[in-house]
Amino acid sequence: MDKILIASDIHGSAYYCERLCERIAEEKPERIILLGDILYHGPRNDLPRDYDPKKIIDMLNPLKDYFLCVRGNCDTEVDQMVLDFPIMAEYAVFLLGDETVYATHGHHAGEAAPPPHRPGDILLCGHTHIPACTWHEDFLYMNPGSTSIPKNESRHSYMVWEKGDFYWKDVTDGSTYHKRQKNIRTLRERIKAEAANAAKQ
Repeated sequence: MDKILIASDIHGSAYYCERLCERIAEEKPERIILLGDILYHGPRNDLPRDYDPKKIIDMLNPLKDYFLCVRGNCDTEVDQMVLDFPIMAEYAVFLLGDETVYATHGHHAGEAAPPPHRPGDILLCGHTHIPACTWHEDFLYMNPGSTSIPKNESRHSYMVWEKGDFYWKDVTDGSTYHKRQKNIRTLRERIKAEAANAAKQ
């Protein structure tokens, strides 16, 4: 794959789901990763703009062949009944180029409690509604933020991976506000080398 789009935490906002669909049409990704919390706003959140889960169903189901999804803490079996693509997986593991990515919503395994991983792997989560790109001792934590209910004064956002580079973009207009270039591969190789050296000692 040359290009994928990553989004999370739509939480029932028809307005921001429509903006996301506009960006999908512009970006033309080969696959779309949804990191959970699609239809329901959740008891801890205020209602997002134009809260209308039924409209979201109509917008997303035609794109069913593009989606790879994981379950958020607000996603239920009832949601799965009305969506034409699987949303109930707890996690997904896949390769982007030569990077191993562990994708999960983040309410169980997450930045503070990562799943088992190899040095230099990427942990991709939603849940916090805060965009992030943070190196830890032996893994890289990434979060696209929320399309509809951003927190900590962050943007309504999504991510794009294209030919090894990661971009964080504003869902309202598609503008890029952060980029992580291919030098993550160099950092990954350094982490792996340090881990190998530590194992020899």
